[in-house]
Amino acid sequence: MFEGINGSDGIGIGVAVVAIAPDLSFTPTAPSDIEAEKARYSAALQKFIDQTNAQIARMEATIGKESAAIMQAHIEFAEDDGIKETICSSIESGMCAEQAVSEAYDMYYNMFANMDDELFRERAADVADVKTGLLADLLGKEVVNLSVLPEHSIVVVSELTPSMTADIDKEHVAGIVTETGGRTSHSAIIARALEIPAVLSVKDATSVIKHGNMVIVDGTRGKVIAEPTDAELIKYRSKASAFAQEKAALEAYRGKETVTGDNNKVLLVANIGNPDDANAAIEHDAEGVGLFRSEFLFMDAVELPSEDEQFAAYQKVALRMKNQPVIIRTLDVGGDKNIPYLHLQKEDNPFMGYRAVRYCLDNKDQYKVQLTALLRASAFGDIKIMIPLVTAVEEIRQARALIEECKADLDKRGISYNKNIEVGTMIETPAASLVADNLAEEADFFSIGTNDLIGYTMCADRGNDKVAYLYEVYQPAVLRSLKRIISAANKAGIMVGMCGEAAADPLLIPVLISFGLDEYSVNPPSILRTRRVLSLWTKEQADALTEKVLTLKTAAEVKAALQAAAR
Repeated sequence: MFEGINGSDGIGIGVAVVAIAPDLSFTPTAPSDIEAEKARYSAALQKFIDQTNAQIARMEATIGKESAAIMQAHIEFAEDDGIKETICSSIESGMCAEQAVSEAYDMYYNMFANMDDELFRERAADVADVKTGLLADLLGKEVVNLSVLPEHSIVVVSELTPSMTADIDKEHVAGIVTETGGRTSHSAIIARALEIPAVLSVKDATSVIKHGNMVIVDGTRGKVIAEPTDAELIKYRSKASAFAQEKAALEAYRGKETVTGDNNKVLLVANIGNPDDANAAIEHDAEGVGLFRSEFLFMDAVELPSEDEQFAAYQKVALRMKNQPVIIRTLDVGGDKNIPYLHLQKEDNPFMGYRAVRYCLDNKDQYKVQLTALLRASAFGDIKIMIPLVTAVEEIRQARALIEECKADLDKRGISYNKNIEVGTMIETPAASLVADNLAEEADFFSIGTNDLIGYTMCADRGNDKVAYLYEVYQPAVLRSLKRIISAANKAGIMVGMCGEAAADPLLIPVLISFGLDEYSVNPPSILRTRRVLSLWTKEQADALTEKVLTLKTAAEVKAALQAAAR
């Protein structure tokens, strides 16, 4: 048995098809004709764009526009003016097209790959996919083709790129196994849209799993079994049947209010990373957006987005979600999110340095452009502004003062906006937890970012395998922090939500009910399952379990108690 990351839920049973990527190595040679070399690059670029547009059209017809929009990132990276200019300049300086393409895309790949935030880190796969497509065209090589496969195929690849997933023969694929990738990668998102079970980051999968092996893919638990026994086949066929029945049962929760077992209403909303993701939120029956990460607008640009460009993006989400709440986090830059054109200086410890609200408050004119765009968009829906990485009261006071300046400017310009727009804070540090009562007097709402809160509280980098045992939401220190934050918000009478991954954790949900969490913001595919889990627990039951859990001393004890209760 091999273990990996559960990329797409479900059980797949079939025969392994091991797909090996083409050799795209080359020997750099200086071109004899610069203009001809630039024309070669232009031809490869146009071919790649045409192929990608054809993939988008096929995906729109088969799995919908929302999933097809993911491939638009490839077009954006391919047509990016800054990247094209870099490549052409490199060719003019004497590089061949292959080397110019490789070096330009490697620079962007490294920028994304070195980020801690998984959503941003997974953009590296999109960059690599564009590079592969262009190099394949330039070198005359064929990329992996998964469009024609035998029935009941288990696709085993080193990296499942979005372009591979876009062409995949859905009807004949029973499961997917990769050596790389995370749950938030575009490939994983498309696999979930296609409803193909997938396990990602299985070490050496293409060598330990042989072409023609019988394979079981448990996408729900992140496990892969090669050459299973008869007993294992019987067991997993039964699991596959049970999964199909459970999935059908979840549809009963579509269109229903989100309530606990004793009919206490809570808000179940979605995390999104760009305006088009609002379609996924609606498709999966979210009751709003609990976190719109605005960084994508900045990271997908070669210069600061203008007020009008930002306004258009925020307005698009507001209109798409109609009058449902949309919480938009202001620019969270620095730390693991480096944007080249901002020219941030290298820091020894960027996660505790010049980032998020600290950067924004130090660049007030730039920050006011975003705040003004958000205010303008608030005239078109229930937009709320969220300030990230607040650690002290003065930070939210300063942000509010800038918002008032932006309001005054809009009044002079005669532009409408929601004069009572809510301004909240992201609670993601021990400092914010300790002064949550003070922050609750200044903020209109809280949203708990558990991913950072766990890391900062436990002094553990979730990307570091050696300290991964500390990076657990079940750590007593983290639970006490959550209780403090939620209690402070409840006492102040403001809404408190959670937008970290823990909000969708079925084991943790009863504890969050007991603490008094008002809003659960999860990735769109988790909406119906989270609604179901919430409906299973009354406040009395959750309180009884939580009282016991808070007496436990270790994360392992806490998790075991929650697992026993879930069973």
